[in-house]
Amino acid sequence: MWMNYIDLSEYRNAWVFRHQDMPVSAEDLAQIKPLSESSAYQLWRQRISKEADLPTEWESGDWAANENAWQHKEIWQKAWDSSSPDLPELITEHIDWADNVTVFFCYESSKIIETSWAVFKRNWKNFLFFDDGPILIARKKKQAVQFFQNGAFAVGEMP
Repeated sequence: MWMNYIDLSEYRNAWVFRHQDMPVSAEDLAQIKPLSESSAYQLWRQRISKEADLPTEWESGDWAANENAWQHKEIWQKAWDSSSPDLPELITEHIDWADNVTVFFCYESSKIIETSWAVFKRNWKNFLFFDDGPILIARKKKQAVQFFQNGAFAVGEMP
């Protein structure tokens, strides 16, 4: 699938990566690539949902709405609030991707950010300023993580 991007400076929510309390390095900023709306929509339709545009709208036919897709749930909020930059342990145990694996942080059908697993791990707290159900997936991988506003997350696998 061919991806088109918008410049991070044009991305409406880019402020999350320039937050004064959680600055992202210039090197990492260069690797945070918001997909154009059409590319985001195409990826969402292929990998997330054919019908719903938001995580709150998933229907029974969507893999992410299937409780069996999610093996474990835990809280991410405590790790986010801590001074440690580390992802919650359950996520790093579930995900065994190499640092250079391309990942997609999917907020909704028109808002998806592409980066590498290494960049996401270093800056995951910035990505979670918006936490209303986004899903983390990777190119050619089945593992997935979904984050919820109540501070919880679920790890699982796509079909």
